Order: sequence, then C-alpha cells, then structure tokens
Amino acid sequence: MILSNILRYSKNIGSKVNGHRLQSTLIVAEHDNEKLAAVTRNALTAAKKLGGEVSVLVAGTKIGSVVEEVTKVSGVTKVLKAEGEEFKGFLPEILAPLVLATQKRINATHVLAGSSAQSKSLLPRVAALLDVSPVTDVIDIKSPDTFVRTIYAGNAILTLKSLDAVKVLTVRSTSFEAAADGGSGSVEDAVPVGSYEKGSGSEWISQELTKNDRPDLASAKIVVSGGRGVKSAENFKMIYDLADKMGAGVGASRAAVDAGFVPNDMQIGQTGKIVAPELYLAIGISGAIQHLAGMKDSKTIAAINKDPDAPIFQVADYGLVADLFKAVPEMIEKIK
Repeated sequence: MILSNILRYSKNIGSKVNGHRLQSTLIVAEHDNEKLAAVTRNALTAAKKLGGEVSVLVAGTKIGSVVEEVTKVSGVTKVLKAEGEEFKGFLPEILAPLVLATQKRINATHVLAGSSAQSKSLLPRVAALLDVSPVTDVIDIKSPDTFVRTIYAGNAILTLKSLDAVKVLTVRSTSFEAAADGGSGSVEDAVPVGSYEKGSGSEWISQELTKNDRPDLASAKIVVSGGRGVKSAENFKMIYDLADKMGAGVGASRAAVDAGFVPNDMQIGQTGKIVAPELYLAIGISGAIQHLAGMKDSKTIAAINKDPDAPIFQVADYGLVADLFKAVPEMIEKIK
C-alpha cells in the first residue's frame, strides 16, 4: 500500500513537471527595424509568469540589430527571425500568416504581445486563424490559463479562465516591468522559405512620421496632456513649451484629437494609449471615464482646470482651479 501511494504520488509530480515543460510562449516583437519597442520588454516579463520556453519572433526588412538586442534580453530562449521586403510597414495581413506558421512550427501554447496599435491589429487576426478567442489588455497572469483584465473602461476587473488550446494575449505594458538584459538566446529562422501561404490583400505604400526630441509617451517619466480646454491647435504650443521645460512627453484627450488640435497618435485613453508615468499633468481636461482609463495608473496626477467640479479632480493628487491660459505661461516662466 505504501509503495502504491509513493508510485501514485511520483506519477502526479511527474505529470505536473511535464505539464510545466509543455508550456511554450511565442512573443511577437514590435520594433522599427533598429530598436526593440519597450512594450515587448514588458511582454517578456509577462511571459515569464506563464512558464516554459519563451521564443521571440522578429520580422522586418533589416532586423540584424533588433535580433542581437533580443538575444541579450533576460528570459529569451531563442529568437526566430524573418527578414524580407514583404514585411515593410508591418502590415497585419502579411504578418498574421507568418505568426500562425511559426506558432505551429514550435507548437506554442501561448502567443503574446505587448498591447499597442500594432498588436491590436495583428493578434485578433492570428486568433481568428487559430479559431480561438483573444484575451486583450491583460494586467496580471494567475496561471497559464487564468488571466486578469479590466472591463468597463477600467471600472471593473475580470478574472477569466481560457479553455482554448492556444491562448492569444496582449498584455498592458504599464502592468509589467520591462525585462532587463542578461540573456543569451539562440537565433534561427522562423519558418523555412516557402513553407507557408503568405498573406495578401494589402500593399505598403509609404508613411510620414513626425519627428521630435520629446520622450515617447509609452516610456516618458513625465507626461503633459492637453484637452478641449486648450481651445485650438495654436494654443497647444503652450503645452509643448511646458513639456519641453519639464522634459516630458506630450499627450492629449480624445476631445482634443477629434477637434483637430493634435494628431491621433497623441491620444491617451481607452481608445488611445495607456500610460503610467511618474507624473501626469492634465491641462484643460475634464476627466471623462474614457480618458481616465488611459492614465489613472500614473504614480502622481496633477490637474489644471477652471471648473472646480471637473471629474479629473476626483482622481488627481494635486489640483489647481485656474484659467490655464494664465497658469501655464506662469509655470513656463518659473521653470528654469
């Protein structure tokens, strides 16, 4: 009887160990053909909580420097590279079949990426090809099949268990620390050339990028945002000037974007970017729930608004009830 119990216990332990080893995560790297995006380092930290091997897919036109950078990140088992002109512009229609083929080749149980505009376009396509339900904006990982995400614009937290054979996830970068260097992953081709049906239907033409020396919103320690109260694109110069004095990134509310004050890549909120800087300064922003969903995890929130009943003051650590057209120029003048 004792021997039987020992054998049964040993068998259970063995199955648990083997189950853990069967976990395998494929991370889709985001980059600009020169440098790895910060959201991918956050995704790598999330992947460690899943257990098992972590492979990173790097696809692009000239990816040598990115591949080298990824191999040095802690936790990376191997880097799977796919280089070619067809990946110009990182079109999701082109990348989705590659991700699917790579997942099948390594038999990954999880496909994961940092939550961004790119992953929100790509991973739902991958999930559809796999016939599974994607789990988006994950803020915590309880186990390989149990995840935590926010719903109702961040007002409720949902813990869900996925029964799909392959889990397709995007993780919120502000909820996971960025993975540091210290790894030594191997490098190999993602899939053999001609071994999968390439995507079609879209063609990359060109893009126009606005260059500036300000910190990227995703990694900025200070973010200064303007809202509808700024009143015009010309008046937004105040926001830029203040941000430059503070060494800050510049964001905006959806109302400011819709009004044409700033481009939509500056939008912060439920349908924009999610940020969590050390200091978030909201100027002329009322504090609609959709905007709060994108910045309420900031370490310190300060707000300037002439309406003392503005909802932004309910989440702000510091508030100034004042006319922004007087307050902001004074701040610019006093900051050296």
